[in-house]
Amino acid sequence: MAAIGSLVFCTDCGNLLEPNTGRKAHILCDVCGTKNKDSSSKVVVTTSKPNAFPSALRTRLRTDIQEVSESEKQTDATIMETCAKCGCEEVRYYTQQLRSADEGSTVFYTCPQCGNKWNTNN
Repeated sequence: MAAIGSLVFCTDCGNLLEPNTGRKAHILCDVCGTKNKDSSSKVVVTTSKPNAFPSALRTRLRTDIQEVSESEKQTDATIMETCAKCGCEEVRYYTQQLRSADEGSTVFYTCPQCGNKWNTNN
């Protein structure tokens, strides 16, 4: 039997053997029936250092990160849509999936001038 990490192969036919369950000393090959000694590693531990996989992009991203406060985040987009209440031609909107997944989303509009709110279903 050959063991590579936690993988165990049959010595006769090379078949990948099922993992050993329990404390059995041998694993029976399903293909050829050979009784193979279980010498696989029971614990596999892998570690890597943060600089083991250098990347120019990762290095650049670390230096180009900008922090934005909660108040600076823009959650709504703007669209050319006329407000029925005051006639403002540009309003804020966002979409949300309120109905089942096979139906369209709901678009919520807010007028920045008068605060009028309305929605439409797509």
